[in-house]
Amino acid sequence: MADFVGALDQGTTSTRFMIFDHGGNEVARHQLEHEQILPRAGWVEHNPTEIWERTRAVIQTTLNKANLTHADLAAFGITNQRETTLVWNRRTGRPYYNAIVWQDTRTDRIASALERDGRGKTIRHRAGLPPATYFSAGKVQWIMENVDGVREAAEKGDAVFGNMDTWVLWNLTGGTDGGVHVTDVTNASRTMLMDLETLDWDDELLSFFGIPRSMLPEIRPSSAPDPYGVTRADGPLGGEVPLTGILGDQQAATVGQVCFSPGEAKNTYGTGNFLLLNTGEELVRSKAGMLTTVCYKFGDHPQVYALEGSIAVTGSAVQWLRDQLGIISGAAQSENLARQVEDNGGVYFVPAFSGLFAPYWRSDARGAIVGLSRFNTNAHLARATLESICYQSKDVVEAMREDSGVSLDVLKVDGGVTANELCMQMQADILGVPVSRPVVAETTALGAAYAAGLAVGFWNTTDELRQNWNEDKRWLPTWSDEQREQGYAGWKKAVERTYGWVEVD
Repeated sequence: MADFVGALDQGTTSTRFMIFDHGGNEVARHQLEHEQILPRAGWVEHNPTEIWERTRAVIQTTLNKANLTHADLAAFGITNQRETTLVWNRRTGRPYYNAIVWQDTRTDRIASALERDGRGKTIRHRAGLPPATYFSAGKVQWIMENVDGVREAAEKGDAVFGNMDTWVLWNLTGGTDGGVHVTDVTNASRTMLMDLETLDWDDELLSFFGIPRSMLPEIRPSSAPDPYGVTRADGPLGGEVPLTGILGDQQAATVGQVCFSPGEAKNTYGTGNFLLLNTGEELVRSKAGMLTTVCYKFGDHPQVYALEGSIAVTGSAVQWLRDQLGIISGAAQSENLARQVEDNGGVYFVPAFSGLFAPYWRSDARGAIVGLSRFNTNAHLARATLESICYQSKDVVEAMREDSGVSLDVLKVDGGVTANELCMQMQADILGVPVSRPVVAETTALGAAYAAGLAVGFWNTTDELRQNWNEDKRWLPTWSDEQREQGYAGWKKAVERTYGWVEVD
């Protein structure tokens, strides 16, 4: 058998390809950013053709860096930004419109109408999700209603839908020349269209959005011994490699963090934050604003479920300090600036740029900086930005405890923001539990590699994967209970100030 597994990580701001060995160690990687298209307030789009070009480039460059070929890869896995929605023509391969990104809020009226007329209750029960701008179905409906010719093409069977996993897989397996149109259960569970119990598209949910079933990809397990397809010899790999793993990015990070037992949780710090708690084969329906989602399904084994707290803006708030305000030149500088002050100086920043996600689900909210006085400096704002990442995570942890009865002993963390050691210390202080970062911080790509490798016997069991996990650093809480309570009370007051800034019909 070949010695390595490849994983494509198609994320919100960039696309990377990584190669791992049997020990779960990174062998090589290459990463390229893509444009964030912001046509108007609340709208966020990506150019899918640019993403496919970036996909080709990162695969070829990574293989060249490692002096490897397709023959060195036992399997290929894909992980992706979830909910980001694309409709394209299966005959020409051309997108009808830019991909509408998960952060986009243009479908707020669609979501509000579902909630108002009672259909939201059905969506919550069947799909485990609240009606929200976050998920894919409303975005498909918007494209069909607002882009000329899409509805007619969909009814003829020419227009097809997919999240970014489906788009890159379709292209890798031939595109217009026999491209495979599939997704996995984790991505399908983020659409508001899949029944969590049957793991199939639900006709009543499809009718809520006017989406023909013919538009939808086939739903497959996250790890598939029977490959979804193989890469094309004329593609970026230059040969045939079985495509055997697909996981939405946050489920992939959960697998990469080897959270295979009920009660184990991880928090990924990326563009947004996503905290997943493994609930095993039990489907836990949230009463506290969490999402019920599929965590993974490996081959013929029963699906494993999770509770998820999804936070829209965390790492992208640091990007906002850099790109829109210009008070830092790079993400790393946020830590140095924030260290110039001992506390937030009474300043709280609630970055509700796309409304508030879990556990509030308030599409009428918008960002607010509160508590300012002339005493405050850009260092206080930098510190408040890092604290906002941690307080939003605390909101989710509290809601998960209410739903599941599980109190965390430790929080496993991953993603780019975990390089900010001040932020991770704040997270331990605000939560009051230890925070643990693994040696391989890019657990999203690693999880996709694990799913693909398990399918072909590169790894035999999840116990084997556990042996690969090693802790890099642990942060212990230093705040008193009084500090923690006072800080959180101030945060809750700040959150309330964001409500009602946008009128939602």
